Amino acid sequence: MALLLTFAAGQIRGTGDDDVGAFLVRGCYETASGECHWTKSYIGRHDVFYRGFREGKGIWGTWEIGNSLRGGFHIWPLGADAAEEAITEQEPAELVDAKGTLAVSP
Repeated sequence: MALLLTFAAGQIRGTGDDDVGAFLVRGCYETASGECHWTKSYIGRHDVFYRGFREGKGIWGTWEIGNSLRGGFHIWPLGADAAEEAITEQEPAELVDAKGTLAVSP
């Protein structure tokens, strides 16, 4: 999956592409709580609803399609695995305005 997200002024915006097709991302986040939620809308297809929390180097949470399909997800900045040792002794950063490419695991 290719995913580009922008976090600014409490809003999440982005675009991406995966095995299903191209999609748009629209949602919001709260810096204090680390909570975020967004909708991934496949162009001409269905929507996937996400709810997650900033924890450590990424965002963990759940996704839903309607009332019948759901699962978990984890997204993190590309290159985070290589920097893991350098980050472990630091306090986790707050969710702040940012833009970047992310890796995603189902």
